[in-house]
Amino acid sequence: MPVKTVADLFLHELSDTYSAEKQMTRSLPKMARAASDPQLAQAFLDHLEETRGQVERIDHVVELLNLKLKRIKCAAMEGLVEEGKDLIDEIDKGAVLDVALIGVAQKVEHYEIASYNTLITLATKLGYEPVLPLLKASLTEEQATDEKLGKLGQAAAIEEAAEGEKVSASKHK
Repeated sequence: MPVKTVADLFLHELSDTYSAEKQMTRSLPKMARAASDPQLAQAFLDHLEETRGQVERIDHVVELLNLKLKRIKCAAMEGLVEEGKDLIDEIDKGAVLDVALIGVAQKVEHYEIASYNTLITLATKLGYEPVLPLLKASLTEEQATDEKLGKLGQAAAIEEAAEGEKVSASKHK
């Protein structure tokens, strides 16, 4: 179905976001297992539960507006998930991988934040008032997760990774 109206665009964006969230429900457990920092692993698991709730909220939006989601795959999220898999495959478990996982996870959060902002704008323009609290709740969770990841990234993981490099560099002099 081609996108010709703002309502079509809302449905397309909602379907895309649903696909993105579903992909993350499969990716977050892998990221948690790959993390060596227990706080980071727990942050991924906590966000997995939130993501499941976000999927349920989209289901509720669909129900409230009597819509039928399109069967599409979010290409952007597919790329970000693949980037995460590549990092896990290419970097040994430890502080450097933790820092890399935080980076890719923040990219995911920024994408999801943009998606929910778009959905909120479109829903507002279309007069879909009953779904705004649902979309705003998901946006708030994504923003909080991004902030939490940022704090974890600025904490011990980066310092530990950098310390390891300093030790390694001094051995090569």
